[in-house]
Amino acid sequence: MDTTAFLQRIGVGEYDGPPRLEALTRLHEAFVDQVPYESIQYQLTPGGPLEPEDVAKRMIAREAGGYCFQMNGSFALLLTELGYRVQMHRGGVQTANRPGGVDASHMVLTVTGLLEDPDRVWLVDVGLGDGLRHPMPLEAGEVHQHPFTLRLRPSDLTNGWRLDHDPRANLIGMDFESAPVSLDAFTAQHARLSTDPTSPFVRLASAFRRTPKSVVVLRSIGLSETSADRVDNTLLETPADYFTALADVFHLPLPHYTQSDRAQLWRRVWSQYEDFLARTTPS
Repeated sequence: MDTTAFLQRIGVGEYDGPPRLEALTRLHEAFVDQVPYESIQYQLTPGGPLEPEDVAKRMIAREAGGYCFQMNGSFALLLTELGYRVQMHRGGVQTANRPGGVDASHMVLTVTGLLEDPDRVWLVDVGLGDGLRHPMPLEAGEVHQHPFTLRLRPSDLTNGWRLDHDPRANLIGMDFESAPVSLDAFTAQHARLSTDPTSPFVRLASAFRRTPKSVVVLRSIGLSETSADRVDNTLLETPADYFTALADVFHLPLPHYTQSDRAQLWRRVWSQYEDFLARTTPS
């Protein structure tokens, strides 16, 4: 990995010194602010890289984003090259439409070896959409990460942990195992989630960004921003509005897309919105 280029991609200048909590927090916050969690990549060409080195190169070259395996995998590689001790864990998320479970459909990271307390374990997860903004100590407790409150507790489903998300968030929660695994543990799920037409990442174009003051989410053409005291919703009803939001709000300029690609993507997201209306509008 070109560490300097990747640090520049996430808006971090020179990095020097041993692994510290302050530096880990700065890296985590910069990553979720600058690299969007997104499924735009799977709308025209399903499938994509899993290997962290390849993902990082694409993020740098295209100003691209990623989803959980790509986000956490590339971040784990960056942290490892900066001297942090990182482990991967099998996880799974619970949403309103998906029951909880640990099936390796989500990758979770833990970090140890920080200078302040080498044995203390930290939960690190830049690939949870509207999840963590900065690391959490891996111990039972509650933290406020503006604008959400998150809670960690032992999991009821596995020998590991449960993250309970804020009621206003996209996720209900996430469970993950304590045992570390290698990247190979996620190969099968990555192949399924990034290529299967029934996968939620293929069926719906979405993007998430964790800003310092809010969480911004795009689903098809619906844009929402959750702040501490309100939720603002907007429909992006023209291609110009849609692609401007991708570039300006989510840092997704899509430089590799031709005009034909953009027209095809717009037709697809508009169709997704029409399907949503058909499902939710009373007959």
